[in-house]
Amino acid sequence: MPHETIKRLALYLRSLRYLAEKRVEIISSEKLTEYIHASPAQVRKDLACFGEFGVPGVGYQVKKLIAEIESILGLKEKREVALVGIGKLGGALLAYTGFRKFGFRISALFDNNPEKIGKKISGLKIEDVVRIEEVLKRRKIKIAITTVPATNAQEVANRLVAAGIKVILNFAPHYLNIPQGIIINTID
Repeated sequence: MPHETIKRLALYLRSLRYLAEKRVEIISSEKLTEYIHASPAQVRKDLACFGEFGVPGVGYQVKKLIAEIESILGLKEKREVALVGIGKLGGALLAYTGFRKFGFRISALFDNNPEKIGKKISGLKIEDVVRIEEVLKRRKIKIAITTVPATNAQEVANRLVAAGIKVILNFAPHYLNIPQGIIINTID
């Protein structure tokens, strides 16, 4: 599935969840585009790749479409996530409950600050960043979030790739040189 389609499906899902909270039961592709800035034809094309979800001239059942997109994106599966960098931003992301809605659970913490290593936050022990490869390989974690300073970002990314990470959400204001096949999204 193309990366751009995945991104659009995630936007559709976010908008549909918002609509479900507002108790909207049926939505047309035209109305959905008001929330996602895509054309109605693009919405229909994206969804048609995975089956017949709507009724022509009527629209889509919001709850049913949420379930279908969650299934397509693999969000019904629980995914373990590593968080590297337990400063202010890392702590805020750890406290953020929104990841759970999408099936993600932060389950491994890493930092290089000796004062933080070994301490527990939210029931999780902060590990030394030098143990990334060992811990992530053993636990088969494939997704990581990095909130490290730009000066450490490439080194951390290299360790994550060596550990088998396939997806990195990077909050460091630094371009990362990552091998092909690794999905990286940098948030600046």
